[in-house]
Amino acid sequence: MFLISAGVILSCLVSGSVCLIAWVLAKRAVEDREKGSPFECGFDPSSSARLPFSVRFFLLAVIFLIFDVEIALLLPFPFVAVKSYSVVGVIGVMIFLFILIVGLVHEWREGSLDWVEGGGS
Repeated sequence: MFLISAGVILSCLVSGSVCLIAWVLAKRAVEDREKGSPFECGFDPSSSARLPFSVRFFLLAVIFLIFDVEIALLLPFPFVAVKSYSVVGVIGVMIFLFILIVGLVHEWREGSLDWVEGGGS
């Protein structure tokens, strides 16, 4: 137990000291208006380089990532279940699937999965 505690403390000290050294030695960037502006070969910009980002697309991307991670967590279960079948494991996966389906139905009814406003039923 002492060896594990010493390893955790040592790794925290090493990573903290590396972060502190990097913060001290890092150059401070000078922020000015010209560095933040887009460059178009010496010409004045014809339009804004900052395009608006769709919040609906961002929400859909976040929902996709959440469900993708949940599916990735479910994928190894059949391989584990073949070697050691347990009722507790099956119940755990069923609860996990139930929560996943309830979340999907909630997002569907809320309209977060619609690509266009007002689309769908």
